[in-house]
Amino acid sequence: MAQVKNKQVILKDYVSGFLKETDMNIVESSITLKLPEGCNEVLLKNLYLSCDPYTRILMNKPGGPSMGRNYTPSSPLGAYGVAEVLESGHPDYKKCDLVWGFTKWEEYSLVPSTQIHFKIEHTDVPLSYYTGILGMPGMTAYSGIFEVDSLKKGENVFVSAASGAVGQLVGQFAKLSGCYVVGSAGTKEKVDLLKNKFGFDGGFNYKEEPDLNEALKRRHRRLL
Repeated sequence: MAQVKNKQVILKDYVSGFLKETDMNIVESSITLKLPEGCNEVLLKNLYLSCDPYTRILMNKPGGPSMGRNYTPSSPLGAYGVAEVLESGHPDYKKCDLVWGFTKWEEYSLVPSTQIHFKIEHTDVPLSYYTGILGMPGMTAYSGIFEVDSLKKGENVFVSAASGAVGQLVGQFAKLSGCYVVGSAGTKEKVDLLKNKFGFDGGFNYKEEPDLNEALKRRHRRLL
């Protein structure tokens, strides 16, 4: 089978400090859209990729702060995403299946089947939702408050980093469950989002509040 072009986002080198656009390159390689003989991996066409905060940690040099899966310089970045199976050497997946798992920042990826977490059975919602509310952020928020914490109606909930991908969902799940919800964020604009878009009962800028307990006492007495 003929080779096709494969656009990739490559990490140039390990990153220290704030990430810059120049820390990455967009390159064009090639890939053969056919599994090697005897291969049990899965060939994917990536459709949607998630850009999450933990990505920055994976750019650190091994030995520093890490999540156990550092990126490798001169290689594509990795991320959770939605992909279509083009060819599979694993019996659980077949051509045209839609899947969610850990793939790479490129058009086509060859990944171990262990990096695929589930097949997407429900396509009556936009597939991009599987990078958000139906993906890692949503599952983290849901399992944290309903399975680990067993949230109950009428409880008071405080969410830190409340404007982030997980925090905003924690707050909205809590509101839908009949709770009183307050969140903190790092800018006035983010606090406005909490109160005016995400439905939080209150919010404050933690950078302006040196004492969290006092902030809660002064602004949100119902949380006490």
